[in-house]
Amino acid sequence: MAEALQLVLDASALLAVIQQEPGAQWVEQHLRRAAISTVNWAEVWQRGLARGTRMEGLREEFEAWGLTIAQFTVEDAEACAALWSSTRRLGLSLGDRACLALGRRLGLPVATTDRAWGRLDIGVEVHLVR
Repeated sequence: MAEALQLVLDASALLAVIQQEPGAQWVEQHLRRAAISTVNWAEVWQRGLARGTRMEGLREEFEAWGLTIAQFTVEDAEACAALWSSTRRLGLSLGDRACLALGRRLGLPVATTDRAWGRLDIGVEVHLVR
């Protein structure tokens, strides 16, 4: 039986694992109970390819660890757009807001390496992984 989801990952958190950056160990410990939006998964792939990382088989590897890749819904899209006004002062991207929208929809905290998120006050708990 799969464990209940407890956390939503930003692309930066998963990239920390792939690139063995600070915070990777913390993220690895939470993968079996984590989800990532398909928008953020696309961001992981884009950044990995840009760095020359071999991406083939990566989805299967992370899913074997227990990571859930959650579909970006119409409701997520609307929530993501609605977050723009309250997050633009911090420079959050569409991908950042997609992560926050998924966290809000699932009622889960989000994890990121982006320190600016620590200043958010939008009703979503944020864990800074480094």
